[in-house]
Amino acid sequence: MSGSTATILHADLDAFYASVEQLLDPRLRGKPIAVGGGVVLAASYEARAFGVRSGMPGRRARQLCPDLVCVGGHFDEYQRLGDAAIGVLSDFTPAIERISIDEAFADVAGCTHLFGSPAEIARTVRARVRAELGLPMSIGVARTKHLAKIASQVAKPDGLVVVDPETELKFLHDLPVALMWGVGPATEARLAKIGVATIGQLAESSPESVERLLGHAVGSKLTALAWNRDPRHIQTRRRARSAGAQSALGRQPAIERVFKPTLHHLADRIGARLRAKSLTGRTITVRVRFADLRSVTRSRTLQAPISATRALAEIAEDLVRDALADHLHEKTISLLAIAVSQLEAHAIVQLELPLGLADEGRRPGTKNGLARSRADRAIDAIRERFGGQAVDYGSGTRAVRSVPDEFRRLAERDL
Repeated sequence: MSGSTATILHADLDAFYASVEQLLDPRLRGKPIAVGGGVVLAASYEARAFGVRSGMPGRRARQLCPDLVCVGGHFDEYQRLGDAAIGVLSDFTPAIERISIDEAFADVAGCTHLFGSPAEIARTVRARVRAELGLPMSIGVARTKHLAKIASQVAKPDGLVVVDPETELKFLHDLPVALMWGVGPATEARLAKIGVATIGQLAESSPESVERLLGHAVGSKLTALAWNRDPRHIQTRRRARSAGAQSALGRQPAIERVFKPTLHHLADRIGARLRAKSLTGRTITVRVRFADLRSVTRSRTLQAPISATRALAEIAEDLVRDALADHLHEKTISLLAIAVSQLEAHAIVQLELPLGLADEGRRPGTKNGLARSRADRAIDAIRERFGGQAVDYGSGTRAVRSVPDEFRRLAERDL
């Protein structure tokens, strides 16, 4: 916790992708627009007023908003302008933790003698981003990271909220629980079943009942955050703890013809990123989201860490099969995700004798495992020289790709 003074800023560019499109084409200003076609990647505030949301199928979005304008996206501009906005913030403090292309935390405790109070710094940052880049930015200022992020959400669109440490619980407890970090639609619905709709109601609930409902780890964390107990500091140099990728599928049948190529495509993206940074991982986790937004996860920890695309894909396939076997009544999936954790740098490969084991291709030290690694490196080299579309694995070419890879790379670029 940063002490008794509100010095933590959470800066968030408003409706970033849509705002960039309106900046590049002034004819789009004031109009409901969506970035993406088959799936909405981002929506302007004008489109959100009609109920259009990111992740929504394009057909549904156009039903809600017949005048919706769909644009393809300018991914290089998103990168350039996102970097420039964070650059403005870095002119005031080096204590910055960037958490996505369009948002970051900053601690200004050490620079108020140069630039004024945290509120004055926030006002100056917002004014410069608007004047220099033409983009709206909302900022929350508070004593903790969690509260600063909530404050920036309350400030939207294009606003500033400073939470006085003397009244922070009064501010926090009147807000809906959905604003909390880590509370998605499924968790919100589960809390509603026990009569918890606001953060104050969560704070006053029995910690034991919340933990029974959500599990010990999640329950205890949310209870602490509801009382604004958040000891996390700004991490200017975050070490990657995991690498992940996901694919929103819309509504697809829960069959191998759908999930196998999609998992291979996800494994390809993760494996390439791991290999580019000389990393391997021991724990593979998959998440399957069904049509009603409920999700299940399955994981497996390996004896030897891996980064081979095909090995990652095969393990993910096994885990998804296990998840679906436990939920035979679920016939539709809407999202698949893979994460690799317990990362290791420059892992030494222990050579193994050919014992005829069923999983030899997945073990990095076997003949098959080494062959797969060589194939991966060859594909990585070709893509590096000729572009990401120059060559592909046969298994991944039929994957459902409702979100452009350029958009995914923006989210995944920091691993």
